[in-house]
Amino acid sequence: MDLSALREEYTKYGLDKKDLDENPIKQFETWFNQAIDAKLEEPNAMTLATVGEDLMPSIRIVLLKLFSEEGFVFFSNYKSLKAKQIEQNPQAAMHFSYMPLERQIKIEGKIEKISSKESLKYFLSRPKGSQIGAWVSHQSEVISSRSLLEAKFNEIKTKFLKGEIPFPSFWGGYILKPEKIEFWQGGKDRLHDRFVYTKINNIWKIDRLAP
Repeated sequence: MDLSALREEYTKYGLDKKDLDENPIKQFETWFNQAIDAKLEEPNAMTLATVGEDLMPSIRIVLLKLFSEEGFVFFSNYKSLKAKQIEQNPQAAMHFSYMPLERQIKIEGKIEKISSKESLKYFLSRPKGSQIGAWVSHQSEVISSRSLLEAKFNEIKTKFLKGEIPFPSFWGGYILKPEKIEFWQGGKDRLHDRFVYTKINNIWKIDRLAP
């Protein structure tokens, strides 16, 4: 299939250095809130890229659950493929696609587990079905059928029907501590506006990149 004629012209906005906050976390928050205001579906959905010792990149969509000056937090099974790759190579990249606003955000940095206390706090905030799901799914492992998964779910649901669901030790959060954050704004004739923040000695430097 030839897709060469499939194209869009980006003309909604421009982006200049003077429009940017000196702090990329605040700039992220601005764009994130604008994505919410635009009623984009799941604005906290992001592509997470990791690379293990075999050097084969792996990507998947995960949900951002917290962000602050410290970094960007998501949650996972600690025995999943992404967890194994993070253990082998504790560096990762995140990508947010806000194409209705003709925007993208790319974040790169080192990644590590958050504390069990912080993971527990979030776990307790989840709906019970999601709490059970964390126990049921041996993430990334091969399973024979969906019915087996559903049977396990019902088994655990019945087991903890009248009590609190315990916190699984094999599940929790990761934080990506950013070293580079790029903001991309689509432009006419493919002259996109790209600005990258690079952290040098705890100070953020801003550069414009060629599109």
